[in-house]
Amino acid sequence: MDRTERFYKIDHLLQSRAPVGIDVFLKELGVSLATFKRDLEYMRERLNAPIVWDRDANGYRFESGNVAGPRYELPGLWFSPVEAQALLTLEHLIEGLEPSLLGAHLKPLKARLTALLSAGDHSAEEVRRRIRVIPFGARAHEPRHFSLLASALLSRRRIRISYFNRTRDETTDREVSPQRLTYYRANWYLDAWCHLRNDIRSFALDAIRAAEPVDAKVKDVSDARLDEVLASGYGIFSGNKVQWAVLRFTPARARYVSQEEWHPKQRAKWLADGSYQLEVPYSSEKELSMDILKHGAEVEVVGPPSLRTQLAKQLGEAIAQYKQP
Repeated sequence: MDRTERFYKIDHLLQSRAPVGIDVFLKELGVSLATFKRDLEYMRERLNAPIVWDRDANGYRFESGNVAGPRYELPGLWFSPVEAQALLTLEHLIEGLEPSLLGAHLKPLKARLTALLSAGDHSAEEVRRRIRVIPFGARAHEPRHFSLLASALLSRRRIRISYFNRTRDETTDREVSPQRLTYYRANWYLDAWCHLRNDIRSFALDAIRAAEPVDAKVKDVSDARLDEVLASGYGIFSGNKVQWAVLRFTPARARYVSQEEWHPKQRAKWLADGSYQLEVPYSSEKELSMDILKHGAEVEVVGPPSLRTQLAKQLGEAIAQYKQP
């Protein structure tokens, strides 16, 4: 156990069965006498723990009655992996902002993040040095577009955008009613009602070439309808028609994939030969295909036939590029 856990263990023993002999501490903590004494001294001097030696009982206990001096308080247990990632990601995002964007408003937040990272006896500098958060696949977008879209989103105003479609290599002008901003796989997307297509669409912010407010009535779409279209299938490239992909992973790959969540409504089971069958809903093959292909020969698309055919075509085209002329 680490040092902070030992502090809590020492506190628990003294609270529940004082006086506590040294041999009990050493057995319960699994440390040497020297380490135990250092922990005890730290708790007394740094945490103001009123721990005293009871000569008559031959053990340690908390001093009874009112104790002069600062109040005794244990440090918070350190963060979970999710909390550590969130704090370091927040810090990374703040550092990446333009200096003039929020200026002095961010200084107190940065100071608070540093204080939070300095949990227990770990300095913020040590935490940053020992734990890395590596953004992968993030695409740069125009900061002023984000500000404009966020403002229009919250004030319920329409926006006119010039949007670049990478697949077709063309730019179109759209009027959209912003519904929500989504941060997904290190990139930002605008979920909106597209007045050109008369339907719900998701726009990558890095593909927005220009944006300006429009003096026109905004169309509101319910959260339920947005989720029905954008959250019913795999990833963010969703739609109204949902199918179920059936994937079979080899026993070796199954040890990894079985611990992953591909979709909140996924279905999964282990097969007799040790392979792993995963079923996920999807509306668009784009993103699902990319995630399937990265597993190579370790996965087989069992169904539906249309997805299996599409993956076979993509694999065939990939192999063709490596054939000798």
